[in-house]
Order: sequence, then structure tokens, then C-alpha cells
Amino acid sequence: MPMNIYFLYIGYTGKLSAIYRKATAQKTDERVRLMDEILSGIQVIKMYAWEIPFAKLVRMARKAEVKIITKSSYVRGAYMAFNLFTTRLALFGTLLTVALMDQPITASKVFVIMSYLNIVSQTMSQMFVRGISEMAELLVAIKRLEGLMLNEEFVSLTSTRNNTEYDAKKHLIDLQNLYVKWNARLSDNALEDINLTVNRGQLVGVIGPVGSGKSSLLQTILGELEMVSGKIAVNGTLSYASQEAWVFAATVRQNITFGSEYDKKKYNDVVKACALEKDFEQFSNGDLTIVGDRGASLSGGQKARINLARAIYREADIYLLDDPLSAVDIHVSKHLYDLCINGYLYNKTRVLVTHQVHHLKDADHILILNNGRIENEGNFKDLSNSDNLYAQLLTSEPEATDEEKQKITDFAKKDRKMSVRSIKSLASAMSELSIPEAILAEQDEDSEEDEREIKMKDMQEESSKGKVKGNLFWKYFSAGGNFFFIIFVFLLFLLAEGAAMAVDYFVSFWVKIEEYKTTTEFPVENSTSALNSTDYVEAVKASPFGFNAITWEKDLFLYIYGSLIISLFVLVFSRSMLFYKLAMMSSQKLHDSIFYSVINASMRFFDTNPGGRILNRFSKDIGSVDELLPKAIMDASQMILMSLGSIILITIVNPIFLAVVAIIGGISMVIRHVYLKSSKNIKRLEGVMRSPVFTHLNATINGLTTIRAFEAQGILRDEFDKYQDGHTSAWFMFIAASSAFGLCMDMLCFVFITLITFSFLLFSEEIGITGGDVGLAITQAVSLSMMVQWGLRQSAEVANQLMSVERVLEYKQLPAEKQPVKPKEPPKSWPSRGEIKFRDMGMRYDEDGALILKQLNLKIDPNEKVGIVGRTGAGKSSLISALFRLAHVEGSIQIDDIDTKEIVLEQLRSKISIIPQDPVLFSGTLRYNLDPFEEYTDDLLYKAIEEVELKDPANIINRLESRVMDRGANYSVGQRQLICLARAIVRNNKILMLDEATANVDPQTDALIQKTIRKKFATCTVLTVAHRLNTIMDSDKVLVMDSGTMVEFDHPHNLLQNPNSVFCHMVDEAGRGLSEQLRKIAKESFLRHMSLPE
Repeated sequence: MPMNIYFLYIGYTGKLSAIYRKATAQKTDERVRLMDEILSGIQVIKMYAWEIPFAKLVRMARKAEVKIITKSSYVRGAYMAFNLFTTRLALFGTLLTVALMDQPITASKVFVIMSYLNIVSQTMSQMFVRGISEMAELLVAIKRLEGLMLNEEFVSLTSTRNNTEYDAKKHLIDLQNLYVKWNARLSDNALEDINLTVNRGQLVGVIGPVGSGKSSLLQTILGELEMVSGKIAVNGTLSYASQEAWVFAATVRQNITFGSEYDKKKYNDVVKACALEKDFEQFSNGDLTIVGDRGASLSGGQKARINLARAIYREADIYLLDDPLSAVDIHVSKHLYDLCINGYLYNKTRVLVTHQVHHLKDADHILILNNGRIENEGNFKDLSNSDNLYAQLLTSEPEATDEEKQKITDFAKKDRKMSVRSIKSLASAMSELSIPEAILAEQDEDSEEDEREIKMKDMQEESSKGKVKGNLFWKYFSAGGNFFFIIFVFLLFLLAEGAAMAVDYFVSFWVKIEEYKTTTEFPVENSTSALNSTDYVEAVKASPFGFNAITWEKDLFLYIYGSLIISLFVLVFSRSMLFYKLAMMSSQKLHDSIFYSVINASMRFFDTNPGGRILNRFSKDIGSVDELLPKAIMDASQMILMSLGSIILITIVNPIFLAVVAIIGGISMVIRHVYLKSSKNIKRLEGVMRSPVFTHLNATINGLTTIRAFEAQGILRDEFDKYQDGHTSAWFMFIAASSAFGLCMDMLCFVFITLITFSFLLFSEEIGITGGDVGLAITQAVSLSMMVQWGLRQSAEVANQLMSVERVLEYKQLPAEKQPVKPKEPPKSWPSRGEIKFRDMGMRYDEDGALILKQLNLKIDPNEKVGIVGRTGAGKSSLISALFRLAHVEGSIQIDDIDTKEIVLEQLRSKISIIPQDPVLFSGTLRYNLDPFEEYTDDLLYKAIEEVELKDPANIINRLESRVMDRGANYSVGQRQLICLARAIVRNNKILMLDEATANVDPQTDALIQKTIRKKFATCTVLTVAHRLNTIMDSDKVLVMDSGTMVEFDHPHNLLQNPNSVFCHMVDEAGRGLSEQLRKIAKESFLRHMSLPE
């Protein structure tokens, strides 16, 4: 009966384990997804000082996850407790039945039954329960994979191209009455009634307001959107440059060639066309420089040009270019348009999405999109006479003169060194972006070997070496409880095993008593005279037990045995529950400690460590600490203590067996030592080999559209297989080593049982051992054979799983961002004026690295509007990083006469608003993205949405509660920048930083944003990094930067009065018509400025 109940209980716990396993997987997915989102937007989180709300989110997700894991652990602890006492309970039931039936209790009966029960119990508790648990995990994994595999497959346009209805030689793209959705589950169409024919060699420009469907049109041609109705035909190979530059962790050259064969001449031509030579000259290893995950070590302009170069390097019939000019300055923009898009690709079919409409005068066809429909179309001449607002923008900027066009055309033939201070014309400005071709020529095919060496050196994750440190155990357990609690749990382990030994020994003792009674003649029992007789007393004294236990009745034995079993259950159950409580507390504290360590780490850490590598610690390693390590410790502790108990009992029966135990034990420890010596390093290797899998997968998902457009799925799949094979090889080595160790242990245990059994057969009479002793010894030896192998394997597994603790603790020691030693508490109204002073300010991204900003000395007066310009990589965004103290700053930056080094980082960053170059949104609601601290009223949030033209007048309240997908995927880049502007309006700080805030919006929206900024931030200090000169021409001052230094700093009108100024040449390079407009804006601004009272 007890065993039947036990089997039912095992089945029930197996079902519970399956339920909890599924729930755990869901909660873990949620936490890991959140961590991935945080790692992707960590710079924005730091600049907004949002560490606390995101820590709260992670803490809540982690709490929900640990709650499920704890329940699962308690279930496991309960059935392990049942495992230890159920066999004893079953034996108790058997002996009770025998006693009630008045049958003799003999060693042959008791120990055969005990041996059978031990075998069944071990099988059921270890193999069957483990099988159920693993099966539950397998079913959950299969279901999750099934859900993924049942997703609708992406159908490449290569399989749907129609070359019969259309003239494939002429029409490369033909869309007829097309209606598409981003997702079949969405009710709204992304595009409606689209009719478009693109002929071979045409340049088609696509313009329109933010969210009008421009990127959706390109995604439709790529086949990424769900077609509702209509027809689409694409004839020819595609190449694609995404709006959000996709750069993966590899060398710059690998990012450009992207699996294509390296052609030196073609590569050099593409690099020149994309104005990358100067950047390669600045990179430490040229184009073999490793760029971090998502291009962490590159500026926005560099990422955009590498992204464009990848598209250009691919030989294709059709080039889809999604706003590649927005992240670069005006002269680089002209370079890219004239020498790349309209030069290198002159005879190719190009579809160009852009907000820089002045480039489209040479376009063969122009589309104006609005609300997912084609509002107007035609060539430049057709649209010039249109009343459409965006058509009028085409004519707002006069065409460059023939002389200027000739200068641009001559650029490719020029090869002069760069010197920003000596720009004389547009052509010479273009020459600044060039370096001698020898620099690229020197990087011949032989450099591919260097490329592999650099990649291996820079991207390899470090692995610890040597033995597992003994203090890892203490660090692990001490994270969850104090010294006394840990000692108490340890004592419970010893007491529980002591109780188990007492139960087993008591059975042996009872059997010996019963055998002695049946083999020895006593005076008549059950009478007072007999009990008081001299013969009976002498018989008791003569018994080998030395006390009157021989007089005990069976009922008394049963009572004692039952009491011991109850005590055993209480101790074992308490031990299991308290141990798992301690383990979960430790896991929770370890996770919290490394999370806070990571989120407070310097940006340098994130720039030099791929997101997949960091995520590996929070997924696989934390998962091991959560579940695998406690399970291994519990198994190892229980099995080793039970093995020691069995050895003690066997030794008590016959001390000579201690020598056998010592010999076999010594051999076992030698084998374990040899195994651990290799398995620990294999486990470390497995952890290191796992990170590239995460990193590669993460990068692949981020660039999935580009990968499909390049039809590079096979390349990425092969790359993934290579990383996966590396990890699988390490994992297979670990499994093989574990199996070999288990085999050796099984062989030793077989030898041990053989020696014990035959020793009793050969020497039982000589040493005078009773049947009860023999039964106890052999039973314990059989149990030992099953326990010692598993116990030693699990003890080795503990050492292996401690590698995860070691890897987790490595992140606990990350260098944090430097806080002031003696922080200064600024006034609550600080900064009240918004004055900024730079005194001998320099900045390094690494304390040992080169200076990025050098000896900056300038003063920005309160409420001043300062524009910051300079070529890509000049240090404009680095200046913003210095203000937010995202890097190592030398000298001083004072805000309202308080050095920012004396202010706590959270206070400093919360007092400065930023609209970043790469707008980042987080999954949740629009309300959460605007106000994660829940500090502001709904009216203020509604008003901010209205002011940035994001509202839907009929549904503004629901809009605030609208869902934002992961990384803001359901918003265009321009819309994300508008949401970031709304954040700044809500925060209403005295200082506002705009880092290319309007780069991805159309001119009309740009004008609206500029108007909003002038209105809402009229009494604020505004620093604007811009490539569009019209956005900063009415600034109070313009800061011109080059190579991390200040070149010029004055009112734009004053700078334009000096024909030799860098800023003057930059304005001239915009073209005669636009230049005149810019000068007019600067003059009007200057006159307004002069008329203001002092």
C-alpha cells in the first residue's frame, strides 16, 4: 500500500513538474526578452536616468520567475523526502502485517524485502521521476519549437516573380492595385491602392511625411509584408540599405562584403563612393577593425555609410535605399548622392527614400506618399506645377549650377589629403573624404589572414582556468542566508542521514532479537514467575545484547520503528524545503547583484561586449544557478551522505570491510579527480562557446530584412551551424566525459559488492556474523552501488555547475560608472540658468584610450541655442556623451557653476533632456515610454503628443494606452524621434540636447519640430547636433568641430562674413540657391539677436 501511494505521488509530482516547467519557461522568456531590450537601449536608459524603473521591471519579472521555480523546487524536495523515508515506511507496513499475522520475523524475509524496496525506490525516485521531469521539459521545448515552426514561412519574391505578364527586360518592378498589411492579424492596411512601374535604369524617389508608408513600400518590394490583394512582380536581383543601419560584430570589411567574394578593385571603388577612406585611416586596423555589436564603436554616420556600402558592393539589378542620407552631413550627403547613388549606380535601377528632397531633381520618377497611398507622382517637371505641399518642397531649393555639378563630377578623379581648414570648394570638400589609394591597396588578399587573427583576438570571450575555488560554495550560499541559517541547514542534512541510519540499524537489531529468540530456549514466557525466575534472568544476561531488549514485545518494536520513521520524515522534509529556500534566495540575490552591476557598468563595457555574450550570463548561467545547481547539490549531498551511512553500517557489521571501502574509495576519488580536471575546463569551454550562438542569433534577428534581401540566409545559416557545432562539440565532450566517469564508477561498485558478498560466503562462520548482520551489510552494499556512482557523478556535476556561479560572479565585479567621492547636493532648482562651461575638457571612451575630445574651452550662455556641426566622426556626439558623463572626462564641465563631476550621475542626467540619434522605444504602452516613473499627469502627456503632431484627434486617450512593440517596431523611425521629442517636452528640463533629432523626418515635420522646440524651449539652453544646416542657421551660435577639437564658435552670420571660415565653406557647398537661403536665415537671426535688450 505505501509503495502504491508512492507511485501515485510520483505521477502527481511529475504532472506538477510539467506544469511548473512550462510556466518557468514562459517567465524566463519574459525576463530574458526584457534584458535583451535593456541591453539594446542601455545608452538611452542611462541618458534618461531610467535605471530605477527598468530595474523595477526586471525585479518584478524575476520575482514572478523565481516564484514558479521555487514551487517546482519544493515539489522536487518533497518527493526526495518521500524517497528517503518511503522504503522505510513500506518496510514498516510489511513488518506490521507480519507481526499482526504472528509470523516469525527473519533476516531472509526482512532484508530480501528491504533490498527489493531499495531497488524499486531508487529506480522510481531517481530514474522514473527524473524521466518524468525531463519528459515534461522535453514536451515544453517541443511545444515551443512547434509554435515557432508553425509560424507562416517567409516566401521570397524569387519564387513569385512573374516574367510572362510583364516585360522583364524593361519593367523590373510592377505593382498593380496593391493592398498590403504588416501583419495578417492587423485590421489596418499599411499600403492601399499602390500602382507603380519601375523601368530598368530608373531612379525613383519616394518622399512623404513621417509614417506615410515609405519604408513599407520598400518592405513590400522585398516581400516582407502581407499582401491583401493586387499583384506584384519583381524581375531581377535586389540589394537593400535599411533605414536603421545594421552592423554586426565583425570587421568593417566583413560588414561590407557580407559573404560576397572580396574583389579588391571593386571594394576600393565602393569604399570611395561611400566616403569611407578617411574613416579607415582613423580606425586602428583600417577596414580590418572590429566593430562592436550593433556597431557600438561607430558613429551614426559611419554605420549608415557601411550599411550603404554593403548594399552597393552587392551586384544587383535593383537597389532599394531607405533614407541613407539622413545620418551624414551635407557635403557627405552630396558625395553619396552624386558619386554613389547617381554615380557608381548610374545605370542601375534605384528606389530612393529620402527626406532630402533637393536631391531628387535628377530623379526619373517621384512618388509622394501619404497615409499609405500615393498622393501624387510624376517627374520633377510634372510635380513642380502641383499644389501638393511636398511637391512644392521640391522646388524650394534651386538647382546647383553647372559649374558646381562639374566640380562634383570631378571629385572621383581627385586624390588630395583632407584638411577641414583648407576647404576651398565643393570638390575640395569631397576630396577631404579621400586618402591615398595606397592605403587600401596595401590591404591585399594577404590581409585576410590578419583579419581572421584580429577577429579571433578581439572577439574571443575570456575563460577562467584552474580548479573551482572553494569559496565559490560559500559565496553562493552566503548570498542567500546568514551564517547561522546555512549551518542549520547543513546540520539538518546530517541529522536526516543520522535518522535514516538509525532506522536501518534498528531493523537489523530487531531481526537479530527475533532470531535470537527463535534459536535460544527460554523459560516459560508470559508469566510473572517465569520473568522473575533465576533461569530467565540468567538467560537475559547471557544474551549478546547486554540489556533487556530481548524482553520487548513486537508492539514496542513497531512503536519505536514508527517513531523513528516519523522523525526521519520531519527531518528530511524540513531539510529539503529549507535547502531549496536557501538556494532560491541565493539565486535571487546573485541575479540582482549582477543585474545592478551590469546596469551601472560604464558604456565601455557595453561597447566591448556583444549583447549575446552578456545575455548568456542572464539566461543560461542564471538558469543553471536557478535549477541545475540546487538539484545537483541536493542529489550529491543526499547520495554521498547515504553512501557514508551505508559504509558506516557495513563497517559496524565487520570492521575489516573498512579496508575494502578505503581501497575502493581511494580509487574512486582518483578517477573523480581525473574526471574533474578535464570536465571543469570542458564546462568552462562550453559556456564560452555558447556566447557566440546568442550573439549571432541576436544579430541575425536584428538584420533579418537585410539578410533576406541579400538572399544570404544560407551564409548566416552556415555561420550559425559553425557556432552551434562548436558549442555542440564542447557539450558532447562534457557528456562523453560524464558517461565514461559513470561507467568507471559502475565497475568499481560491482567489484565492491562482489567482495562484500563473497567475504560473507567464505568467512561468515569464522567471524561469527549473524543473519541480520549479513542481510544489513549486503542490503547496504547493493544500495551503495546505486548511490555512490550517482553521488560522485552529481558531486562532479556540482563542480561543473559552479562554473555558472563563477561566470555570474565575474559580472558582479564589473567596474561601475564613476560617482563623485563626496557628491555635492545641488539646489532643487538646479540648473536654473542652463549655463555650460567647458574648461580644458577632454574625453576618452577608455581611461587608457586615446583622447576623442581635446582641450575644449568654450562657454554657452543661459538660454542660448547652439548648433554643432562637423563631418561624420568629428566628435559631435562625443560631446553629448561627455555632458552626460558616459565616458571618462578630463578637465571640467560646469553647469551653472557646478562641476558635473561633483554631481551624482542620476541627478545630472535627469536634469538634461536628450533626443538621441538612434531613437529607442521599449515594449509597453506609449504612456510608459513617455513617463516610466508615473510622475506626470495625463493632461501633460496628451499635450506633449499633440505638440509633436502624433495624436489621433478622435482617439487620443486610447493612443496614450496604445501598445508599443519590442524596440518600437510598430513605429517608423521618424515617429520614434517624435516620441523622443515628446519625452523632452514632458521632462521640461533647462538643458536640451538634440542629436540629429530630425534626421529621419520630412522637411515639413522638421519645420514643425523646430517650431515646437523654439516655442517650448525658448527659455532653455538647446544644443543641436545637425547635418541639415537649415535647422541650426537661426542658432545664437554655431560650434564647428573637427577631429575632436573646436574649430570655430560664433554666431552663424559672423562666421559667414569670413570667406575662409570652415562654416562658410560648408554653407557654400550646399549649392548656390540653398546657400543664399541659409545666409538669409542667419542674417535675420543675427538682426533679431542684436535687437534684443541686453
